[in-house]
Amino acid sequence: MLLISFTKYPNFLASKDVPFILTLSNYQQILAEADLHILDYFKNSVIIALVVTVLTVVVASFAAYAVSRIQFRGKSIIIMVILAVSMFPQISIVGYLFKIMTSLGWINTYQALIFPYTAWTMPMSLWILISYFTQLPKDLDEAAMIDGASRIQTLTRIIIPLAAPSIFSTALLVFISSFNEFMFALMLTTDYHARTIPVGIAMFQGLHGEIPWGQVMATSAIAAVPLVILTLIFQRYIVQGLTAGALKD
Repeated sequence: MLLISFTKYPNFLASKDVPFILTLSNYQQILAEADLHILDYFKNSVIIALVVTVLTVVVASFAAYAVSRIQFRGKSIIIMVILAVSMFPQISIVGYLFKIMTSLGWINTYQALIFPYTAWTMPMSLWILISYFTQLPKDLDEAAMIDGASRIQTLTRIIIPLAAPSIFSTALLVFISSFNEFMFALMLTTDYHARTIPVGIAMFQGLHGEIPWGQVMATSAIAAVPLVILTLIFQRYIVQGLTAGALKD
């Protein structure tokens, strides 16, 4: 991908006898041509992914705490429903989702992607956080409540700080999933006002109908930069968060 992004099209298709000529022209073109709207697509992806990450992590934290700590009827059913929801393929619900968003007048808006993405990433987030919260001793809750803390105070002041590795890993996985999602973004957006970078890349087309592979790869490389940086920074938290609930003491 990187090699092609620095190669002038169609030079990378030439035979092995033709030397590669490295150039920045692909990056210059996608950033200079306003009609491509690359920066708009990138901005949309970042905004939507950030909002989805915050919503998902907040809701999943409260829900996971309730499931892991509070005994109530139907608890096992709720857990199985969460698992069942995560098994539905996107293509099976995208038609109904399109009708709902059309009736609400939300086609080609941020909220048309934010709410489906939040629902789509919620099962994964819940399973990770429930697994981690279950490993934390319930004595922590009891000690906090003896000192007069409420359930919410116990969660926000005791449990969440201890569960920081799991929450970080969950947030990063949600961000990456939302940033890279394609199906919903393709069906629920129509132009650069809400379209995300994966769909923008898929819509690339040259003047004569050809695919400008150099520009496509350059855009893909730019889109991958924030994901690579986040993964490198928080990789320690990802490993800790995903493995913390794997073993039972």
